[in-house]
Amino acid sequence: MQFNLPLSIQVLERTPVTLRALLSGLSDEWLHASVEGETFSPYDVVGHLITGEQTDWMVRTHLILQHGASRPFEKYDRYAQFEHSRGKTIGRLLDEFSALRAHNLADLRALNLSQADLAREGWHAALGRVTLAQLLATWTAHDLNHISQIAKAMATTYETAVGPWHAYLGILKHPPARMDAEGIARKRTALTSGSR
Repeated sequence: MQFNLPLSIQVLERTPVTLRALLSGLSDEWLHASVEGETFSPYDVVGHLITGEQTDWMVRTHLILQHGASRPFEKYDRYAQFEHSRGKTIGRLLDEFSALRAHNLADLRALNLSQADLAREGWHAALGRVTLAQLLATWTAHDLNHISQIAKAMATTYETAVGPWHAYLGILKHPPARMDAEGIARKRTALTSGSR
């Protein structure tokens, strides 16, 4: 499928509601489910999505529209949530994410992007030239990726408890996406300093 902004917005506007329905009021066992401490927990994912709203998607959109590829994107800190979320409840994080997403989608709609705008290019340090359409498509896929990651982290807590049904549960068959050494170290530091 080619990028379609209205279709992307359909997903992007539903992510906060989806996460609130899935995570609000859950016990810590669910919220902090992680495979051997090396994957994002549901709590971590919400914090990660918040930092994306603050420093990635719309910041880069405006950078592309204002400077094209002449000014590279700032490096995105994939693990900033470990410091940012410290001491916050899941309810507070969900509220913060909802407010940021609503603001960013209002900003996105107000840009009234044309096909020419969507074809404009920016510069990513690792990927090189990228278009605005690619950035916005990635924002959408990124949301879906992390919703899937939340479901996988939660399902994996019952990996052995399901017994022989494990053979029928695809969510338990594929290895989870693990963080690199930096992420693991930052998560451990956050946990030992009382981030929950």
